[in-house]
Amino acid sequence: MKKLILSLAVLLAASSLQAKITLPPVFGDGMVLQQNTSAAIFAKAEPGKTVTVKTSWNKKKVSTTADSETGKWLVRVQTPAAGGPYEVTISDGEAVTLHDVLIGEVWWASGQSNMEMPMKGYSSQPAKDATKYIVGAKASRPIRICNIQRQSSITVKDDCKGSWGKNVPNVVANTSATAYFFADALQTALDIPVGIIVSSWGGSTIETWIKREVIEKEFPEFSLKHLDGEKEVPQRKLHQWASLLYNGQVAPLIPFTFKGMIWYQGESNRTRPEQYIRLQQEYVKMMRSEFQVPDAPFYCVQIAPYRYDDENNTEVGYFCEAQQKSVEGMKHAGYVTTVDIGQHGTIHPCRKQEVGQRLAWLALRNDYGMDAIEGKAPTFKSLEIKDGKAYVTFNVDGLGLSPMGEDIPGFEIAGADRKFVPAKAWREHRNQVKVWSDEVPEPVAVRYCWRNWSVGGLFNNFGVPVGPFRTDDWPAEKAE
Repeated sequence: MKKLILSLAVLLAASSLQAKITLPPVFGDGMVLQQNTSAAIFAKAEPGKTVTVKTSWNKKKVSTTADSETGKWLVRVQTPAAGGPYEVTISDGEAVTLHDVLIGEVWWASGQSNMEMPMKGYSSQPAKDATKYIVGAKASRPIRICNIQRQSSITVKDDCKGSWGKNVPNVVANTSATAYFFADALQTALDIPVGIIVSSWGGSTIETWIKREVIEKEFPEFSLKHLDGEKEVPQRKLHQWASLLYNGQVAPLIPFTFKGMIWYQGESNRTRPEQYIRLQQEYVKMMRSEFQVPDAPFYCVQIAPYRYDDENNTEVGYFCEAQQKSVEGMKHAGYVTTVDIGQHGTIHPCRKQEVGQRLAWLALRNDYGMDAIEGKAPTFKSLEIKDGKAYVTFNVDGLGLSPMGEDIPGFEIAGADRKFVPAKAWREHRNQVKVWSDEVPEPVAVRYCWRNWSVGGLFNNFGVPVGPFRTDDWPAEKAE
């Protein structure tokens, strides 16, 4: 009799577990939902079960039926203007209630190690000024972070691990510094809840974040034998081969509704600039399509100066040019520059606050109507040679370039022999810089912060630096 009772108890427990809603990590206590939209809520239930979602802000119920084979289901709920906390109750006969749900602005943050680098820093590589934000973090401030754990897979996964955390010291310390400083600047300016979903992996390539179907169609140069089990992926390459991180860290979260994306990646692709233009454009197109947010803003970070194998090589210049070109061909996209914050001895510059803030300035200006600032970097417009000097004119906002009355580092100049030498530079007019060198009496081309290691010193009036640029169109193999 005891054995029978025990067996029945086990069966009942198993049945209960089977019926219970299984939620992705982007849904949980303390989460943030995107305001003023039709937000997707999805999960798994027992196949064929009726699932009902009730939201406390409007007391409305939405029902659907879980797929008869997979148990997957999805509904959309209309979210109000920013506020909270609210509750969301999901039931397939057994109710699951999500508490302390905020409504606000939600952003997706991804990339490699410079995005992944936490507020507490890496070993012997701190994040500058982060400590005061860690110790000063208060749960009452409506910044919420969902950190997705690393997961690489040759097949598309249905689930991954992660959780929402409040703005408290332990959570903040282990959160992406770039993403946190972005959220901090956004929340300060908008005074509403901000949620950040961080899905990143140090050393990852961009192609690993792109789904198989896009790679097959647009990039036949990549082998996909590993996805069919025909080639084993080395452990040290789990985050670099095509589609592996899309499968593990993106697919399980589709189609969670967010406002926009911030992206800090490129060091692992820096030797392939021309290909990267296409890769980044296809990545953005894919993300907008998969998450069903066709107008989602996308803001990326140009890689920072670093010595790499040879500090005098020009990989950084050509790659930053590719990053710029990729977003100039997109709607609702932009990039931030980092020529002033690189570090010669580490690929992980410590000044992540500037990076996060510059990303936020772009969003505040472009997506939230804050026209009191200009977050866009000045760009090269034209070159004029006169009396042995080069006059470089920029596209820049009405307040012009800075600094005024100081030498500007980072410029090089060359004659017809294509040999670039360090140059003197001076702000000539509001939007123009004079560049010259006694070694080049007849200049034909100018470059700025084009080498792997360089330090820039030209900004707009809001402290946004000019990124690497060149006035020539010489192929890389003939440039030096």
